[in-house]
Amino acid sequence: MPEAKTYTGGCHCGKVRYEVTTDLAKVVSCNCSRCSKLGMLLTFVPAAQFKLLSGRDDLSEYLFNTKKIRHLFCRDCGIESFATGEGPGGAEMAAVNVRCLDDVDLDSLTLTPFNGRDM
Repeated sequence: MPEAKTYTGGCHCGKVRYEVTTDLAKVVSCNCSRCSKLGMLLTFVPAAQFKLLSGRDDLSEYLFNTKKIRHLFCRDCGIESFATGEGPGGAEMAAVNVRCLDDVDLDSLTLTPFNGRDM
């Protein structure tokens, strides 16, 4: 089992920055209309393992489908580097776009497909 590590990440222009502690053991590649168009690769963590460092006032929110996930993107560059919301059990969580984490070798990850298209 991979060891948990604290990563930094953020949007393209750098206004939105955060830290997240995760082992990247499960990285989801969802085929829903939104994730597939954005090329999102997601890892989910409890809210306590995510800390927004900067850019709170630079974020805009987009809600769709069940409206339980707050898709947050930088108003300046348009990148959605994370989302927040309720996990399946009702606990607050963060969904982090692994492509927006600093110094992660995407080719070394094992992706878990998720069929969001048929939900």
